[in-house]
Amino acid sequence: MRQKLAGALLLSAGFLGQTASAQTPALTLEEANRLAAMPLHCMQTEYPNKLNQVLADASYLQGPKALHPAFYGCFDWHSSVHGHWMLINLLRHFPDLANQQQIRQKLLENISAENIKTEVAYFFMPQNSTYERTYGWAWLLKLAEELHLWDDPLARKLEQNLQPLTDLMVAKYLEFLPKLIYPIRTGEHPNTAFGLSLAYDYADTLKQQELKALISQRAKDWFANDSQCPLNWEPNGFDFLSPCFQELDVMRKVLDKTAFSAWLDKFLPQLGQKDFVLETAKVSDRADGKLVHLDGLNFSRAWCLYGLVGEYPQKYGHLRPIADAHVHHSLPAIVDGNYEGTHWLGSFAVYALQQAGQLN
Repeated sequence: MRQKLAGALLLSAGFLGQTASAQTPALTLEEANRLAAMPLHCMQTEYPNKLNQVLADASYLQGPKALHPAFYGCFDWHSSVHGHWMLINLLRHFPDLANQQQIRQKLLENISAENIKTEVAYFFMPQNSTYERTYGWAWLLKLAEELHLWDDPLARKLEQNLQPLTDLMVAKYLEFLPKLIYPIRTGEHPNTAFGLSLAYDYADTLKQQELKALISQRAKDWFANDSQCPLNWEPNGFDFLSPCFQELDVMRKVLDKTAFSAWLDKFLPQLGQKDFVLETAKVSDRADGKLVHLDGLNFSRAWCLYGLVGEYPQKYGHLRPIADAHVHHSLPAIVDGNYEGTHWLGSFAVYALQQAGQLN
């Protein structure tokens, strides 16, 4: 059964190509419907759940839905947030998405003004002001950006409801970034460059100039003098982000083209070589919630490479097949029924497929 499903995924992903490459996957309506089923299934599923909560005392022992009435599903808060982002993104790009009425209803139920008020209050609980720093913060701003871009009456309602939490995340970034002396270069949630990259997108789209300028300055402070990133040290066992590629991704956004090109020649000079190779990350057990992170790494590597190729096709066009191979490797596997991956990997797949530049 899984082999048949994998084969269907390969076909629906558009592997026969469109404009970029004969092997570049396309995000088709069929694929959007298949992937949308993942967050739709779990966005109002309370358990299993990982709260990552600091308890000030026993009175703070409450269930996920009581603590996070908007984002209690899909195992943890950040996965719920980017699952909502994914559904809104797909509705924006595919107006004929299947189950759209059900999706709209669930979005309206979850992202209500009252629920967001409770979400905001959580960050003011003792010892939880740093909750989800900065991975969840970044995805919340990505969600806010997506609502802003969606030309739909529902989007205006949801954007208004979400605004207090959006404003709080902006304020938290403005407070935190000046205090962070050293960047965090892990391949998991705390990665500084990843958080900056998504937050920068929000600031750029919403014309939040103070936040945009701060992100640009801090990225340059931390990364401008970096060179010879040890890509051969990657991946670590549980990575779903590439420290080298995430740094590349944010610097591509904050530097002008001349400065970025010179910087990348020192940071990852091997990328300019036509014979550059990068093996896909292999997952030994997709029922293991940590090991399955490596499927996410394949998608995040791909979206960083697609972004680079899209902006610098002459110099880095030869990297597209590497990005394609990373998507091909993991896309058929993420609907295997293992909740450890299905609760979050759809969002990474959609983001990678969209960065490939082929929406059908």
